[in-house]
Amino acid sequence: MKKIISLIIIFLFISLNFSFSFQQNPDLGDIGTGGREDDSFIKDPKNNNLKKGKDRLKQGLKLKKKEQNTKANKYFEMALKFFVLSYKETPENIEVLNYLGFTYNVLEDYLMSEIYYQEALVLDPKNPTINQKLGELYFNTKRISLAKERLNVLSSCNCEEYSNLKNIIASAK
Repeated sequence: MKKIISLIIIFLFISLNFSFSFQQNPDLGDIGTGGREDDSFIKDPKNNNLKKGKDRLKQGLKLKKKEQNTKANKYFEMALKFFVLSYKETPENIEVLNYLGFTYNVLEDYLMSEIYYQEALVLDPKNPTINQKLGELYFNTKRISLAKERLNVLSSCNCEEYSNLKNIIASAK
């Protein structure tokens, strides 16, 4: 019952976010108006929103590395819109959920980041990447016990994600 309530809350947050995030912004480039106003381009098989989102995210990360944060944030917002469109196309795609969680994390919207990471874990509870990223999010938001829970999930896999999260948690001591 508790899990069902959690999923309902996650769904409500995502629904609210969709309704507020699809306002047209001329500064965000060639992504259309999105949402209900004009989603005909979603059905175009040549239109790959996940790829477009990844491209914008990559550009944003390069700009952030150069400390051009205002411009980087515009690219992150564009990436986010493409990832949301991709989510509408394939809501059970772990890769899309991971990118949504990561992009929201970069934009410091930790609540939305956590929601998408948790949604991904509902679909694939042992996913090493998602567990690591969620563990890092918990660590960065000073919820160490929850980060250790993610580390515990990863302990059975002999993987790089386990080592990375273990090192991050150990650095706090």
